[in-house]
Amino acid sequence: MPMIDVYATAGTFADKHQLAIDLATTVMTIEQVPNIPMFRQNTAGFVHDLPQGDLANVNGETSYVRVQVLTNAGALDREKQLAVVQQLTELVAAAASDPTLVNRTWVLLTEAVAGGWGLLGHANTNGELVTAARAQIAELQAAKAAAPEA
Repeated sequence: MPMIDVYATAGTFADKHQLAIDLATTVMTIEQVPNIPMFRQNTAGFVHDLPQGDLANVNGETSYVRVQVLTNAGALDREKQLAVVQQLTELVAAAASDPTLVNRTWVLLTEAVAGGWGLLGHANTNGELVTAARAQIAELQAAKAAAPEA
């Protein structure tokens, strides 16, 4: 249930809402988690506009984007790390209508420590998240089985 934060100078993206959806969907797909409400409702993208002048490299250049992906510990193996960085970089460049932005997009992958993933007012361990997901899957399957055939 990653949180994806994107920081860029205001005006970089024409449709920030769609970018947020696309980022969240991409990471959820790469993680290969079940498509259940627990994950759909708690995987989110946040696009932050920085005022002109609030971003610069050593040379004073300002056309950069930083993407920070926070996941629970162990959610991304090496193959998934590579996929997240590549695909989010491409999404950002496409959303900015600037293919050269792939050269100026920084992606940081961060893992929350065990017990450092708060959801529903509880600091969850990975085991607790897995248990909660399995319980929701079982509830959905039971509801589906109980539903009359259409």
